[in-house]
Amino acid sequence: MRNFKHKSAVRMFIKRMKDPNHKLIIYQTLVRYFGNKNTTNIHYGTIEENGSGKFNDIDEKALTALRNFGVDYVWYTGVIEHATRTDYTAFGIKMDPDIIKGRAGSPYAIKDYYDVDPDLAVDVNGRMVEYEALIKRTHSLGMKVLMDFIPNHVARTYHSDVKPAHIKNFGENDDVTKEFDPANDFYYIPNEKFVAPVGDGEFYEFPAKATGNNVFSATPSINDWFETIKLNYGLDIQNNTKNFVPQPPVWKKMRDILAFWAKKGADGFRCDMAEFVPVEFWNWVITDLKQEYPHLIFIAEAYERNEYRNFLFNGKFDYLYDKVGLYDSLKRLIMADEKANVEDITFVWQQESNGFSERMLRFLENHDETRIASSAFAGNPWLAVPGMVVTATLSSGPLMIYNGQEVGEPAQGSEGFSGDDGRTSIFDYWGMPQHQKWMNNGAFDGGQLSEDAKKLREFYAKLIHIAKTNEAITHGDFLELIASKNVYAYLRYTSLKRVLIVVNFNRSPFELTLHFPNELKTAFNINKETVSFTDLLMGTIIVSSNMSEGLKMTLPATSGGIFEF
Repeated sequence: MRNFKHKSAVRMFIKRMKDPNHKLIIYQTLVRYFGNKNTTNIHYGTIEENGSGKFNDIDEKALTALRNFGVDYVWYTGVIEHATRTDYTAFGIKMDPDIIKGRAGSPYAIKDYYDVDPDLAVDVNGRMVEYEALIKRTHSLGMKVLMDFIPNHVARTYHSDVKPAHIKNFGENDDVTKEFDPANDFYYIPNEKFVAPVGDGEFYEFPAKATGNNVFSATPSINDWFETIKLNYGLDIQNNTKNFVPQPPVWKKMRDILAFWAKKGADGFRCDMAEFVPVEFWNWVITDLKQEYPHLIFIAEAYERNEYRNFLFNGKFDYLYDKVGLYDSLKRLIMADEKANVEDITFVWQQESNGFSERMLRFLENHDETRIASSAFAGNPWLAVPGMVVTATLSSGPLMIYNGQEVGEPAQGSEGFSGDDGRTSIFDYWGMPQHQKWMNNGAFDGGQLSEDAKKLREFYAKLIHIAKTNEAITHGDFLELIASKNVYAYLRYTSLKRVLIVVNFNRSPFELTLHFPNELKTAFNINKETVSFTDLLMGTIIVSSNMSEGLKMTLPATSGGIFEF
């Protein structure tokens, strides 16, 4: 039995913003996979062999299931037309296979900002109509639509076939003799021909352009974003100078693209590699767009913790990824890394407590990260229970689930370009076996799931419901109680609701006695009272006959409890 007292060194009451409600539930679905019923899964298979989900697959049954799961925003990933090896030239869509990763191509190598991916349409010629119908269906069922916005780079074959007549294609007016010019849309390597690290060498680009990951070389490696071109926002990267007056043409072009999709009904944008784009642009474009579309939300994929405040308050983002903070800390704990310690969680909330904890988007999976159930992560989705409880309840900010996570999608096998890496590849055509069992040939009722997978989804659904509806979690205050190596406890509370959250990352049961601070017992009027603690997740009840002696409990291995009292 371990006896834990509150650590005065980290004692802190965190006041939460009461309005607006930041506890949004975001469900990320890679459209190419979500509705795909094909179970062939041939390595490097074509769309004919492995299939592809369509906009129309996400029908009222699918959306009703997501709404009942607790979803507020559906993030439709991979919607905008990107470079692909699949031949759509009969529909007027150009291609070149030399500069495409995988068979399907990366949804982050945009070929036309004003069009949607033909893979996702039943009728290729009616692809935009099908997407517009999906937006309307989503709205009609009470949910909102998130889209990707990829501002940092485009595909090397970028050319908009359907843009408005007054819009010019990127690079159309560039002076290609200059390495950098704020009036150019791209960065150039003058007098050198681009050489792709793969392919038949027939793709012609002269002069070569810098890649999306800031590689200023005509011969990028296969590990670079060689299939993309870096966009120029007036930042001379190699000389570290800003040239924003007059406003670079890319700024206005990108504003027009965002407005185009907002007008079609998008309710927000997840902004890819936002830190690769000057914060001054974000300040201008978000402020400008919200004058016309005040409901829009902007989420930044961000990894530089020292820049969080800058991008939230100067860049005007609503939310930022919490990847290098909470996600990385929880992943180490879930994987039982010897260096893992719950004090990493303490560090996260202390760093983020000064005005923006509720604006960090929390998750344990997305398209970039390894699947929990994969051998590259936990190998067993249940091992992530304590991490998911913390992810959902530590702050009042939004929670994101990635399609298939809630049923233990394992990402087994080598799909193609990225190999067997524990991720569901974004580069190739594939099906997600566990997700397909939940999809159940379009019934979206979990009919083919094992009992264990059904219970896992029930756990996620219950956790989401608690996080969304319990005011102690949606906008309550926070107090850390203990920080042992693999056991963590904290309080979330308002004047009307109070919950104790306790998680055990150990792979074995753990006994402890938990002591509340005296001032908190006085505030809650529980100094000598008999108090019942009811676990909202499991329904079990723990009774403390005298709070002055502490709360005794036994935590099952890799478990989490949310105790209302």
